[in-house]
Amino acid sequence: MIAAYVTSLGGSSEIKVGPLPDPSPGPREVLVKVSAVAVNHVDTFVRSGAYHTDIPFPFVIGRDLVGTVVSSPVDRFAPGDRVWCNSLGHDGRQGSFSEYCAVPVDRLYPLPDGVSDDAVAVLHTAATAYLGLFEHADAGYGETIVVLGAGGGVGSAVVQLASTAGMRVIATARAADAEWCRECGADEVFDYADPDLYEKLPAADVLWDNAGRHDLISAVPLLARGGRIVAMAGMQSMPTLPIGELYTRDASIRGFAISNAGVAALGAAARVVNRGLSTGILRPRIGARLPLEAAAEAHRAQEEGEARGRIVLEI
Repeated sequence: MIAAYVTSLGGSSEIKVGPLPDPSPGPREVLVKVSAVAVNHVDTFVRSGAYHTDIPFPFVIGRDLVGTVVSSPVDRFAPGDRVWCNSLGHDGRQGSFSEYCAVPVDRLYPLPDGVSDDAVAVLHTAATAYLGLFEHADAGYGETIVVLGAGGGVGSAVVQLASTAGMRVIATARAADAEWCRECGADEVFDYADPDLYEKLPAADVLWDNAGRHDLISAVPLLARGGRIVAMAGMQSMPTLPIGELYTRDASIRGFAISNAGVAALGAAARVVNRGLSTGILRPRIGARLPLEAAAEAHRAQEEGEARGRIVLEI
């Protein structure tokens, strides 16, 4: 098979595209013919070594896929079924950027009827949004959420799910993304380049910073009593924490990485993702479509923030 892989950690130039042996599925693995994959920030962290995890070389990069079942050891999947996965390429599992993948049964989900391969653009982001909102931040109906950096993949998914769950959604984004954020369900959108931004934002029950800047000096005073900050971006960020402003509000900062989620949590997220795909709540925003041969270019573009939307590779 043809795959995009690395033989050592480093920059995007380390990515090679060429033949590797076809995977040999284990007793609890489904063989999938891959049709589309997407690039995630975490993929670049794993490839570079910034996110430490078990990596068997040669290592196929990538996390998400949409594809078709070739063979399965369980009745739940049959040859020809369209399926998806969003948790490969981590903790010793080979990644998704290849013509064929052996996917653990408990990490594979059916793709709803009528949903196209473009769904691959929301699989990782929407599951992240669900877990952050409802498993970690305990977000609830009627609460106000401020989504910083709402124009990106995870930010858009947070807006889509939070608005559907009955939350008041305040988004910040670049001016060019304002209309997209409104289409996703934001009640109000503010330009994140506004120097007076934090003076204009309302009090928040939940604040989710997708930009990774973590200006806690400005953000913590926005929190209502019992407010929560979701931290899942900005790996190198070292912010100053106004601890008095935090604890006198009974507030908290809740960090999480979807990579740590177990199969039960991922399965719960998958049910929400499939419902959102079926109903149109979750809408992909694709900024670039590339062939598998352009995997290195795709990683470079992701790291440099060139695409306005998700980068999808078609196989």
